[in-house]
Amino acid sequence: MDRTNEEVVREYAAAAAANDLETLTRLRHPDWVTVWPQSGERLVGNDAFAAVVEGYPGGKPTTVVDRVVGAEDRWVVTAGNTVVRVSGSGDHWWGAWVMTYPDGLVYHCIDLIELRDGLVRRETMFWAPPFEAPEWRAPFVDRSDAPA
Repeated sequence: MDRTNEEVVREYAAAAAANDLETLTRLRHPDWVTVWPQSGERLVGNDAFAAVVEGYPGGKPTTVVDRVVGAEDRWVVTAGNTVVRVSGSGDHWWGAWVMTYPDGLVYHCIDLIELRDGLVRRETMFWAPPFEAPEWRAPFVDRSDAPA
C-alpha cells in the first residue's frame, strides 16, 4: 500500500525526535540534503548526517518517543526533543519543534520539508532561542501562556 506524504512526514518527525537514523535513511530520497541557513552549512546524504549525530559533543542524543497523543496535526514527544506541530500538503510540509540540548539550552526549530517520489528530498532548518518580549510592546499584544 502506498503511503501518503503526510504519513511519511509524521513518521519522519517521530524518527527525527528519536534520532532513529535507520528510519530517517529509509524515508529519505537518495538525493536528500539539509540546509542550515543560520550557520551556512549544508549536509549532503545520510552519511554526513549520521556523522554529525554521532559526533555530537557529549555523545549522541538518546531521546526516544514515549507516546503520540493529540489531534491530527499535533505530536507530543519526550521533553528532550518535542515535535509541536506537523502541517502541510502535497510535497511541502513543515514541522515546529522545541529542542532541549544536553547543556540545558532550549531552541525553537522550524523544519521546512520538501518531498519527491514520496520521500523526504530536502530540508531547510532554522533554530532560534526564546527571548523575553520587550515591555514597550505590552500595551499592543496578548502574552501567550507558553513560556519564552
